[in-house]
Amino acid sequence: MSISKEIVLKESGKRVWIGPDRYVDGGMVLEIDDTPQSLVVPEHPEELHFEYVSRMGHLIDLYGEPGKAITALHLGAGALSIPRYIEHTRPGSRQQVIEKYAELVDLVREMLPLPKQASIRFRYGDAREALKNLPTGLRGAVDVIVVDVFDGATTPASVCSIEFYQELAVFMKPGGIVMANIADGPGLRFAKSQVSTLGAAFKSVAAFSDTGLLKGHRYGNVVMVAGNEDLPVEWMPRLLAAGPHPAKMLIGAELSKFAAGAPVITDLSAVPSSEPKKFFL
Repeated sequence: MSISKEIVLKESGKRVWIGPDRYVDGGMVLEIDDTPQSLVVPEHPEELHFEYVSRMGHLIDLYGEPGKAITALHLGAGALSIPRYIEHTRPGSRQQVIEKYAELVDLVREMLPLPKQASIRFRYGDAREALKNLPTGLRGAVDVIVVDVFDGATTPASVCSIEFYQELAVFMKPGGIVMANIADGPGLRFAKSQVSTLGAAFKSVAAFSDTGLLKGHRYGNVVMVAGNEDLPVEWMPRLLAAGPHPAKMLIGAELSKFAAGAPVITDLSAVPSSEPKKFFL
């Protein structure tokens, strides 16, 4: 097998490349139009190297009984870092992955094969539309939903609204959580609006990221977690200790202050997130 491969997605014209990472021993990186999207160490799927992916992994570790199989739904595939992590740390889990580009998943599975025993099913198409085609048995049955949908460097407007999050809520079991990767820059205008929107759709919301980023000092990723029951307060010290460091979690009054005045986003008002280059001109 070749150690690297490149394709061009037919629908979008985006260039996709998978090959060795120059910094991580044994690591393989997925790049789309020269932007790193995922990093996988095939021999060690428990290693999560991207900052926000590590934070998501720690949240999954804390969910329910450690090591117990779960049902997970992933919107956005990347190199399947989180599905691999769940399969490794919670063997026997049932997982569904929605990805717009079948060619991307085919390349990932060719270059970075999944464990043969993994119960991971794939559905292709627009993330919002594909929800309608999920098995009815998943309604009210999903433990963890991971939203990591990007069109290039931006989050599409269709997965930013309260209507979208309400559609996700239908699939969550009691006590289930939804995690969303929110990319934003100085001012965090988009991230704050997502806090308000998640707060309107769910009972409890928290935001978890780098301390400096939450102060609006730079561009990066904020992991948001929401549920229809109160999020366990004992998660906070354990998440902060797990890192990556420096780390901060906003919840309750502190999160309300962070997002004060930010509007709830609807399908009518939704726009894509800002591109990173906007903040570096």
